[in-house]
Amino acid sequence: MCEKRQKLSLVGIGMGTKMTMTAQAEEAVGNADCLIGAERMLDAVRGMEAAEGKPMLAEYRGDQILSHLRLHPEYRNVAVLFSGDTGFHSGAKGLSDLLGKEMPGCEVQMVPGIASAVYLAARFKTTWEDAALVSLHGREEDFIQTVSRNRKTFLLLGGKDAGRRALERLREYGMDEIILHVGTRLSYPDERVISGAVQEFGETDLDGLSVVLAENPSPDLSACCHVPDEEFIRGNVPMTKEEVRAVSIAALRLTENAVVYDIGAGTGSVSVEAALSGTGIRVYAVEKNPEAVSLICQNRKKFRTDGIRIVSGKAPEALEDLEAPTHVFIGGSSGNLKDILRTVLERSPKVRIVVNAISLETVSEAMEAAEEGLLRDAQITQIMASRSRKLGRYHMMTGQNPVYIISAGGRSDV
Repeated sequence: MCEKRQKLSLVGIGMGTKMTMTAQAEEAVGNADCLIGAERMLDAVRGMEAAEGKPMLAEYRGDQILSHLRLHPEYRNVAVLFSGDTGFHSGAKGLSDLLGKEMPGCEVQMVPGIASAVYLAARFKTTWEDAALVSLHGREEDFIQTVSRNRKTFLLLGGKDAGRRALERLREYGMDEIILHVGTRLSYPDERVISGAVQEFGETDLDGLSVVLAENPSPDLSACCHVPDEEFIRGNVPMTKEEVRAVSIAALRLTENAVVYDIGAGTGSVSVEAALSGTGIRVYAVEKNPEAVSLICQNRKKFRTDGIRIVSGKAPEALEDLEAPTHVFIGGSSGNLKDILRTVLERSPKVRIVVNAISLETVSEAMEAAEEGLLRDAQITQIMASRSRKLGRYHMMTGQNPVYIISAGGRSDV
């Protein structure tokens, strides 16, 4: 444990050059006995009078930084350098938490810096307060739906091929209307800032240390996740009707960052509406019918719901390699309802489950599952909806098939 008087400053140094370093950050560097950071961060302070003669450690991994601090208790004031701002997709938060747990005697302070999104917004004479912020640095992040629903989205790139993959995704979803403003190596002498439509960029234009402002002139501003039946690409595959979808989605009680299984996904209508319920929601659309799998893919592109992952296969076997669910919708079980329920409950005992049943055989199987404890505190709702159709100058009501909606489980504190 470090001594009470030992102090660690987690310093955001801005874009990477002295020009974008705040006076507070420079003061923290000057007061430090030792400087730690990735090589690029240390390069930013080399040559500064404040850093002259100070020992430096090229390291960014929290456990290695912790080990170095323990090996060198003689350093009473240490500055750990981070790019950009310590509160914006920075490793500073993780290191602060680690130090608080492992070295509680240390005094830790964070020194803010200029974030890349803030810098790029200034370069284009625009604001960032009304923009969505997504980091693609070293992660397989969903961003298409965010870009689709916001006039401005900042994409933080980094890592191998991040820029190329971002362009491929934008083109895959037909987002030709999006205008990209790209800043590469911001604040450095070879800084490059370019703008253009998606199709105007080459594969290497977004390489390296880049940040992108994606402008959408016509974002989807709808506040409701529900989609009319006629909007879906349907083919010859059965689809859960919109009245039933509305009640079923409500019964799922989705939460932000939910992990949803849509088992027997059909056309993907439930998957689409679940994904539209929040940009942080991930949906696994599980379907065994090849024609249906193709339709799910088409509807995912049409509605720009890249939060949907398509799983071709039969449940429960197809669920084996998926992350544990928080919510499960079962629209079709192929007679394997109880096996599917056992599988998801083994992986996530507090999962929220909603089952749609049309046939009496499925209803019977669901009741057996409830008696066996596979559908805890099951609630059953029957939907019998009718729609009007015009006959001459009259309007007649046409009834749809009755559907049983069985909901169960979930956390009691949600």
